[in-house]
Amino acid sequence: MKLSYQDVLKFIIPSSIGVLLFLTPIFIDGRATIGMGILVDLLRDATQDYLPAFATMLLLVSCLCSTYFSLFRKNKSNIPINQIQQIFTTSPAWLILRVLGSLFAVLVLFNIGPEWISSPATGGTMLFQLAGTLTVFFLVACFLLPFLIDYGVAEFMGTLLQKPFLWAFRLPGRASIDTLASWLGSAPVGVLITIQQYEKGYYSGREAAVIATNFSIASIAFCALVAKLIEIDHRFFEFYFSIMFSGLIAALIIPRIWPLARKKDIYLIEQDGFTDKPEAGTGLLKWALIQGINKARTAPNLKQLLKNAFINLLDIWFSLLPSVVAIGTIVLALTEFTPIFTIMTKPLVPILELMQIPEAAAAAPAFLVGFADMYLPAVIGKNIASEMTRFVIGCVSIIQIIYMTEVGTLILKSKIPLQIGELFLIFTLRTLITLPIITAIAHFIYR
Repeated sequence: MKLSYQDVLKFIIPSSIGVLLFLTPIFIDGRATIGMGILVDLLRDATQDYLPAFATMLLLVSCLCSTYFSLFRKNKSNIPINQIQQIFTTSPAWLILRVLGSLFAVLVLFNIGPEWISSPATGGTMLFQLAGTLTVFFLVACFLLPFLIDYGVAEFMGTLLQKPFLWAFRLPGRASIDTLASWLGSAPVGVLITIQQYEKGYYSGREAAVIATNFSIASIAFCALVAKLIEIDHRFFEFYFSIMFSGLIAALIIPRIWPLARKKDIYLIEQDGFTDKPEAGTGLLKWALIQGINKARTAPNLKQLLKNAFINLLDIWFSLLPSVVAIGTIVLALTEFTPIFTIMTKPLVPILELMQIPEAAAAAPAFLVGFADMYLPAVIGKNIASEMTRFVIGCVSIIQIIYMTEVGTLILKSKIPLQIGELFLIFTLRTLITLPIITAIAHFIYR
């Protein structure tokens, strides 16, 4: 196959931008981050005074429009539904979450209503810390992700890494791009890439489910943040090694057992143009380049790219953000104002004591609340005196991967064939598999 100069440039230039923005580590004041993360920080810092009000406005629009389209317009089958209407047409359960999210945001913004909602430790955390950050994060991510997934770099890397990923994880090599985006960017970035690749027909349902629940690990930057919060940043190398090693073991085991092993290799869209196997007489590197260039040739033009990115952004703003605020506020309220998590995790205390983890009773809730939000275990763990226990909590909280305020909600809102019960089961399996490994490493470190 003859490669023209223009085709090569169309592959190299946008793909290089994507790699530089999402996959290239940048060190600022000794902290690892990526180009997209820097852009998010700059935009967030410039708009932070207005973000809570803007996020509240988005949630109110979501509530009102979703109520109208889901309850009244939905039954008029003779009226065509466009992309915007599809965003606001949802099921009763998701509609309730959108209504609750907007209600919580208004109460917090104006500091009215019951304390369990408006408290800085509950709704205040969700609106003033998380919601604003997510609003900016997805604004930047939606418009920059096409450079990483639409111009061939996934096909290029997927061809090169096909054999090791298939052997180790029963996945196509292109899954490496999701993994790198998570490790160097953030877990939601990796999940977003997986969702878009699945909905474009490049992953089967099983592959997408495995990638989203096993490779969307929090970024290096977030790991450093957690390590600092629980005051073990002086052991960051051991901390990050423990996460990577235990995560690798979990990724080798979990795709081979139920429920992921029972998922079907069914594609939403059949893709005929991509294959990992090189043609006869063609080297692997050249074949990878050909696959990348072929993808770049079919990339949308700038107008269509911007339109697609804008629709994706609105979908996330109006469907994901309200759910995040609603679920996060409720779980934080249960954590702060009730003993429910302490009661639920009592059976875990003897197991932790058997593993000789100090302050087992205080640590136990941290291993469950991570299903709601990845920040919560660190918040609980920072008050524990034992550094070894804090080390274990920090590692497990990151390697659990699935948390409903971001990753879990993204998966449930997508077409990936996973239900909330399956997500909790995978969360539990990841905890049970990695906890003994991390505990053994911690005992070796703190011997």
